[in-house]
Amino acid sequence: MTAEVFLDSNILLYACSAAADDAEKRVIAENLILETNFAFSTQVIQEFTANALRKKTLGISENGIDAMLELSTQVPVLPITRELLVSANTLRRQFQISNWDASIIAAGLELGCHTLYSEDLNSGQVYSGIRVINPFQ
Repeated sequence: MTAEVFLDSNILLYACSAAADDAEKRVIAENLILETNFAFSTQVIQEFTANALRKKTLGISENGIDAMLELSTQVPVLPITRELLVSANTLRRQFQISNWDASIIAAGLELGCHTLYSEDLNSGQVYSGIRVINPFQ
């Protein structure tokens, strides 16, 4: 399993958001999904689902959640393993970032990704060979 880019859950949320305020970000997120060789992890799917259900203002329906789960059958999706957690722990300590962000980076690295699209980390920063890009800046 390999991919060029790793998508964080916020990219998937914007791609499915029905909120008027997210219209510009939705187009950008949809283009990333359509135009890149991407992957994500089971953590990303879990975060997507939790936020889709919790943030009612996004207007993501059960059909939107089902569509994202269907998308996950078409791209590499890395499961959370003990080895991934160990790698994430090392990254967390090295870069002084949250456990959740370290897990995202560790998954991207394991999948061979060179770019992580996210709005949650410092855009432009490189973490052990994976560059973070905030596509909404």
